Amino acid sequence: MQTAIAKSLSGLILACVAGVFSSCSAVSPIGTGNFDLAEDEKRIWNRSREEAKRLDDSGQLYPSQEIVGYVNEVARGLVPKELSQRSDFSVNVKIIKNPLLNAFALSHGAVYVHTGMLAKLENEAQLATILAHELTHITHRHPVRHFRTIQNLTTTLAVLQIAGFPSGYYGNLATLLGGLGATAAVTGYSKGLESEADFGGLDLLVNAGYDPAEAPKLFEVIQKDLADRKIEEPFFFGSHPRLEERKENYAALLAKAYAGKTGIRGDERYSEIMYPLLLDNAQMDLSLGRWVWAEESIRRSIAIKPEDPKGYYHLGELFRRRAEDGDWDKSSDSYRAAVERDNSFALPYRGLGLVWMKKGDTEKARSYFNRYLVLAPQADDRSYIEQHLASFDSKGAVP
Repeated sequence: MQTAIAKSLSGLILACVAGVFSSCSAVSPIGTGNFDLAEDEKRIWNRSREEAKRLDDSGQLYPSQEIVGYVNEVARGLVPKELSQRSDFSVNVKIIKNPLLNAFALSHGAVYVHTGMLAKLENEAQLATILAHELTHITHRHPVRHFRTIQNLTTTLAVLQIAGFPSGYYGNLATLLGGLGATAAVTGYSKGLESEADFGGLDLLVNAGYDPAEAPKLFEVIQKDLADRKIEEPFFFGSHPRLEERKENYAALLAKAYAGKTGIRGDERYSEIMYPLLLDNAQMDLSLGRWVWAEESIRRSIAIKPEDPKGYYHLGELFRRRAEDGDWDKSSDSYRAAVERDNSFALPYRGLGLVWMKKGDTEKARSYFNRYLVLAPQADDRSYIEQHLASFDSKGAVP
């Protein structure tokens, strides 16, 4: 039985083979002259909207209005004036709760960025690099240009392989989106289209006043992610051309067209706004056992707000869950650091109770659990903690 992706792609491919798609001639970027969609592009936009709605209704979007608003503010600053004044064109950026590094765009102006990507960026200029790349995919009408070139069996089979993409974070996303979104989010576009998005995106970045020297630093983040996950290709920036070729694109542009250019970096503002996302994404990394990535995000959050107890609590959680040599003591120290900064913050007491229970000191565990329940009487896990307390009483009962 075909999956939703296979059916979606099959429909598009059969339409192309049957001649429903118009000729594969070049299309002008949005904003250069009249903007009239051909019949095939109208169908792609409609399908794009349908797939976006499925994703938006899936419960996978990150809910922070402040962070989503900030990312959209950066995106709007990249849109050229002639486009921002059009009533038939708009860009809307949304954030997906997913710890892996990715970003993609759909035809009608929807851009999606994973929390994992945002957690690894250092400043606003790097964020603008990603958004400018995706914006160029939209303005240069890459989806319709891509599907108009599906003309041979080899290409068709390669695209349909998305339908068999393995389960997990990307597999679930691809299945949810369907053919158009899976192409944008998982396989990427051709070498030529991805290179065009590089060139056009960097131009938008510079015109918006950002420091282009920050753009290549994305590759360092992506390379580390690839090494950790032991895969050969990233999804962000697409699978063609390979990562080294993409690095060469940026290096060549910086050395020639943008030599000596400087601009906004936006380190402090980016860190301040993304602080809660760092901790939220760290929890997702913990669920995957990505201890190094989680610890990196947590320590960044502590550096941003050293007096906030939340970072120390999350660090305690990391050590407790990882449970390597010496981690119990590290966990206890981190929870205590959280309590020192706010002794009314309930969660570190729960963590300390679990640590001392694991160490076999039920009296200390009892004390911390009781304190936790006093501070959080409506805690979701109250019955779970009360079971531990009851087991302590049972073990201590006199026969």
